Amino acid sequence: MQMNDAKARLAFLEAAEALKDVERSGFTSKGRPEDSAAHSWRLCLWVLVFEDQLGDVDLLKLLKICILHDLGEAISGDIPAPLQQEDKSKAERADFETLTSILSKEQQHAFLDAWDEYQRAETREAQIAKGLDKLETILQHVQGANPDNFDYAFNLNYARDATSKETLLKFLRELLDEKTRARISAG
Repeated sequence: MQMNDAKARLAFLEAAEALKDVERSGFTSKGRPEDSAAHSWRLCLWVLVFEDQLGDVDLLKLLKICILHDLGEAISGDIPAPLQQEDKSKAERADFETLTSILSKEQQHAFLDAWDEYQRAETREAQIAKGLDKLETILQHVQGANPDNFDYAFNLNYARDATSKETLLKFLRELLDEKTRARISAG
């Protein structure tokens, strides 16, 4: 490895650290605002926990997609799902492109390809990543110590399309819908 390449990779990692400070709309079970890095970490954990149920899937590719899918938020932050507009992915991709610009062109293109694959959701790995991403969000909403005015009912219609493409995702969605209804009933 060349010194300049190593320095560029370290600089990228330093810039990516900003994801740890990007707050999301949900809260942890202890009431701290969730951050995007923690969300991405637990999304990867979902993949490992359910790996034996995923069948024929490229696990490394799936994990790469999960790790990279929200990294553009390190620059402009997260937009809560209820507030998202059509152009969110365009702006987030531009931020991701900026963030990865310090890397070699080969590595930058590989990262951008994985990010684009997630957005298009045309491969099984991308569809699973997208579905688990949405399920992770729902679980955090249900599990979190959220403010009194938190809209749990939002979960019941959130990202139905992304969680309906795989049997496992549908099954997990049913379980999380039950948890959401219980959380709503608990007031």
